[in-house]
Amino acid sequence: MTDSIRVLIVDDHPMVAQGIQSVLEDHEGISVVGTLGTGRAVIDQLDSFDPDVILMDLNMPEMGGLTATELLLEKRPGTRILILSMHDSPEYISSALSHGAMGYVLKDVPTEEIAKAVETVMKGERYLCIGAEGAIAPKRADGAGALTGREQTILLQLAQGLSNKEVANALDISVRTVETHRKNIKRKLGISSTAGLTRYALEHGVLQGTGNAL
Repeated sequence: MTDSIRVLIVDDHPMVAQGIQSVLEDHEGISVVGTLGTGRAVIDQLDSFDPDVILMDLNMPEMGGLTATELLLEKRPGTRILILSMHDSPEYISSALSHGAMGYVLKDVPTEEIAKAVETVMKGERYLCIGAEGAIAPKRADGAGALTGREQTILLQLAQGLSNKEVANALDISVRTVETHRKNIKRKLGISSTAGLTRYALEHGVLQGTGNAL
């Protein structure tokens, strides 16, 4: 079992979580390390469960799945997060992907597909169930749409000439976290330099109204 994929299920409906757990535990190579009912709980208990993949519901009390996803990836960027939801609208799916989720699976998919999705994101590959595939195209058309809210905030500050340390102090996060965000922003926008980020921010109106942005 040492090579099993460690999965944490986060869903505020116990019967749903138990059903998914039952399905995954019957699948060789996957080990369910626990279930939690809120996004806040997974933030607080991430280290104790030490999951490889998190199956995350979207709508939960205290903290929803999107906010939890963004905060989890700031805390531990290597965690694979797979959204498991009943919502099939492009807006939900695109938003989940832009917040850093590696995949999106609808709750009504065949049980084997959930296990397949877990295995796929564990390899570092994106997974969308058939009902979700069409939602990714619009986000690829505009790089800015692919940035999370936190990445847009950091892009704004970098474009204003702040250093990584200054951004870290302003947002109360580590310099390493800023560096990770900076790399992700450059990758998503296809930009290799800070000057390029500034030019992009100017051309796309990111620097407009900065007096109220910080």
